[in-house]
Amino acid sequence: MTVQPIRLFDDPSLRTVADSVTTFDRELRRLVKSLQATVRAGTGRAGLAAPQIGVPLRVFVYDVEGRSGHLVNPRLELSERRVVADEACLSAPGRWWPLERSYMVTARGRDMFGKPVVVRALGTLARVLQHEADHLDGVLFTDRLPQEERERFLETVTP
Repeated sequence: MTVQPIRLFDDPSLRTVADSVTTFDRELRRLVKSLQATVRAGTGRAGLAAPQIGVPLRVFVYDVEGRSGHLVNPRLELSERRVVADEACLSAPGRWWPLERSYMVTARGRDMFGKPVVVRALGTLARVLQHEADHLDGVLFTDRLPQEERERFLETVTP
């Protein structure tokens, strides 16, 4: 499958709420395989959402600590326990920033064939699932930083 170029953090398409998938067809399967090829070709190998390659659909893939898969039209249930850890994004290459997220997540959605999927995760995988689900809502991880930290981050990417 073809590795796709990843949209960078200032691309307006990353700020758009993605559409729900309504058709589970060959085109959707091609999209999932393309996302998988793209995330595996990148550095950091964690996850990638369809909007990051310019496709406004609620689909993402993940490949973390030996667990890989994808979710279509995901819904997340977050634990109350929260932890701070460094987070990065393929749309802001080479930048890591500490961010608080829920430690445990239950993600429910569908696979590329339309079958129900439930992913229970903690730690890094839970963080990745939250990060990728945010992309589907037009939210970047920098939006979750305190204002002062967000400004410091933007200084690192603005000439």
